[in-house]
Amino acid sequence: MFKRFWQRRVQDPIIRLLKQGLTPEKIALSLGLGAVLGIFPVIGTTTLLCTAAAFIFRLNLPAIQIANYLAGPLQLALLIPFYRAGETLFNRARLPISVDGVIAMIQRDVWGAIVFLWDTTLCAIVVWAAVAPIITFLLYLLFTPAIRKLPIKSALLENE
Repeated sequence: MFKRFWQRRVQDPIIRLLKQGLTPEKIALSLGLGAVLGIFPVIGTTTLLCTAAAFIFRLNLPAIQIANYLAGPLQLALLIPFYRAGETLFNRARLPISVDGVIAMIQRDVWGAIVFLWDTTLCAIVVWAAVAPIITFLLYLLFTPAIRKLPIKSALLENE
């Protein structure tokens, strides 16, 4: 089941992008940046961030959104670690929160959640901004050779 999902939702769209003439490097950068923007520690902002990045850096919007979509669960898993790292970095008091608590808070009162989490979220964004370029670069290095190995006509990849 996972193999079918992976092929249908990730591999096949990437192969279609390669067949349209996009280079493995451009797709790898789109995927890497989409994954990193997809873990941005502010729930509900990643689609807009990825869209803006695709236009600003002239990257492929479908590729960046594929990575954003796949990073969604990781964003939730990393939310509290980003909060805690930010609290530690800026020597802030530790908020007694959980991922479920944050989501419930947002669902109950968006503005109240923003006010309550403002300082902690800003600290988390600083931590994310510090690690984002490194993670993007490492993902680019990982994705480029993987994309080159996808099962499409080898002549297509040689024409880069």
